[in-house]
Amino acid sequence: MTAMAMSPTTARPQRAVLRLHRPASIVWGAFVLLAVSALLWVHLFRAPSARHPVDPYFVMTDVNNVMNFLGELLSYTSVAVAAWAGAALVGRELENGAARFAWTQSLTPARWLTAQLGAAALPLTGGTTLLGLVYAWVWTADQDVLVTDWSYDRVLVPAGPMAVALPLFALAVGALAGVATGRALPALAVAAAITWTARSFFGSEWDTVWPVRRYWPVELSGTAALLLLTALALAAAYALLGRLTNIKGAAV
Repeated sequence: MTAMAMSPTTARPQRAVLRLHRPASIVWGAFVLLAVSALLWVHLFRAPSARHPVDPYFVMTDVNNVMNFLGELLSYTSVAVAAWAGAALVGRELENGAARFAWTQSLTPARWLTAQLGAAALPLTGGTTLLGLVYAWVWTADQDVLVTDWSYDRVLVPAGPMAVALPLFALAVGALAGVATGRALPALAVAAAITWTARSFFGSEWDTVWPVRRYWPVELSGTAALLLLTALALAAAYALLGRLTNIKGAAV
């Protein structure tokens, strides 16, 4: 079975989920550490070097190229989150029967899903908050050597609260896809596709709805819209899970 099945009656099922997904937590922690280190390297070494060039130009270490790459990487992190949530966090547990086993051991379907989401949401929120703050700080402090505008998707998404809202949306979409399909691979594909579309829209198109393009109205409205969509996806996931478990329970 899974780690959830080892202690399904515990008062804190999130601990079992954390044990089950410890490798994913380690990968996420390493990613956050490496990304923060890269941003600090840009601020401490590449930006000063761009202000007072003494070394030959090298495309791979050019301050703009590095920041553009990091911005793209951070803005598309949500797609990986959605794929993981759909496949490993929810879809696989439903597909292999681990979730149903847990439900027979005094853990309701709603509480099971809450444990799955809660264990993932805490490190995800903490990590994306840190990444967003560091990226925004570096981009603001080194604007004199950067050519990107705030409206570029590789800045708009990772440099503000959308850096947190979009991965949380991805987590909710992954959960909904996992419940809806009940299988790992289909949930992965559906969740990743929806999140990719959302990232593209909020990164490249959202600012066009504003007659006067200013950073904070665009950023905050995008964040609010994503959080609303997150709440709707979560509500749909819980409602669908309850409906499916009631139907299967009645059939038994």
